[in-house]
Amino acid sequence: MSQPLPLVSIIVAVFNAGKTLQQCIDSVASQTYAHKQLIIIDGGSTDNTVEVIKKSSEKINFSISEKDRGIYDAWNKGLTQAQGEWVCFLGADDYLYNSQVIENMIFKIQDLPDEIQIAYGQVALVDDAGKEKELLGQDWSEIKQQIKQVMCIPHPAVFHRRTLFEQSGNFNGKFRIAGDYEMLLRALKNGDAYSVMGLIVVAMRVGGVSSKPGNAIESFKEMRLAQKIHGLNAINSVLFLRIFKEHLRKVLWSILGEKYAKKLLDFMRYLRGLEPYWEKIN
Repeated sequence: MSQPLPLVSIIVAVFNAGKTLQQCIDSVASQTYAHKQLIIIDGGSTDNTVEVIKKSSEKINFSISEKDRGIYDAWNKGLTQAQGEWVCFLGADDYLYNSQVIENMIFKIQDLPDEIQIAYGQVALVDDAGKEKELLGQDWSEIKQQIKQVMCIPHPAVFHRRTLFEQSGNFNGKFRIAGDYEMLLRALKNGDAYSVMGLIVVAMRVGGVSSKPGNAIESFKEMRLAQKIHGLNAINSVLFLRIFKEHLRKVLWSILGEKYAKKLLDFMRYLRGLEPYWEKIN
């Protein structure tokens, strides 16, 4: 006798993202997988976000709009309402890549042993027109050691067992940018993840909280704090190099201005055979 299909809870944190939230909601509502729960946690938006939520109320299982302390506080609020065996976390600028994403992912992970509490696919970075700029996510066998040095799992593409939070706690609210990295370090300290390569789970618009040089540097500092919390005290070359690159980017921003710094950075990408990226970020 086959096992019943697991419920999947999708928790979306939003603040003043009325322009993009509808696409996020619709991408969940259009899933071919019926056993899903959509939870929207709004941080007290002052734009039209609340109107978008109300208009889509029949597609949402739970929503609330009140001030919070940031994305991880919002996700923790969502966890109090999550009933799914698997839980996903999205930002309001993200959307599920196509209508079969959850169905395809569950097909791959529903028979995983209970000790596997983290499963993930890939994330496509896209511009506002939906054009793919970069694909994030590597096989777990390639990054199992690297995760101890830097964030290398695309968190929007992660399916978490709800038991993970019941056993080891929610997101650490002291973090502003790297709380997902701290949680993954905690979850994978003595365990393994499961990767589904070739399955793009989420489209994520380029930009976001860590796209500006100052925020990116803060993100790396928070990653270093997370490592220290979990006993990873040695400075690692991977994180050091990324921090150096961000300081260089900050210097270029200040000398050339944002517009010309982005042009220079994209020219350097062109020399490496890569498509423009920085000029696509607002």
